[in-house]
Amino acid sequence: MIAIDPSPLPNILGFVALACYILTLLPTILRIVFPETKETGIPQWLLKRRRLIGVFGFFLALTHGFILVQKRDIDFFDPKTFLIYFQGISTFTIFTILAITSNNWSVKKLKKNWKQLHKLTYLAIFLLTWHIWDKMSGHWTYLTPIAIMSITAIMALFLIRFWIERQNQQQKKMNTTKEVVRG
Repeated sequence: MIAIDPSPLPNILGFVALACYILTLLPTILRIVFPETKETGIPQWLLKRRRLIGVFGFFLALTHGFILVQKRDIDFFDPKTFLIYFQGISTFTIFTILAITSNNWSVKKLKKNWKQLHKLTYLAIFLLTWHIWDKMSGHWTYLTPIAIMSITAIMALFLIRFWIERQNQQQKKMNTTKEVVRG
């Protein structure tokens, strides 16, 4: 039997935080997987607002986590806690790092390392998927199926994006090799 959580606020906050996170991933995915969307202006609009959306999503996730920690009286000094909440703690740690460095000062100071650091968001896709599946199993709300479908879809689109980028890199490498042989 599926239990329904009587307190929807943490779930709503987590769901909206997830939606914000997905919006931060969409510009690049749309540009690579669905290049025709470039003409709509949606990827550019999202790209201009990516940091703002991401930081807003972080604060929603922070509030989501805070309410649940309070509600469940979680003891972070208990080693079992870390094992039980590994995905959530890890994802939140990544999002904290990304939120703290989502400003122009960090971009200037970290230079090319900023982009490398922000690639942690791709690890978060998998941790967040695991977190949602694990924590919502048996505790479904009306938002759970939408959240699971959304994170699974964005993870699949990310993998397609990654595959397309690899194919493009290999094609460039082959073209460069052919030019060197000809030249």
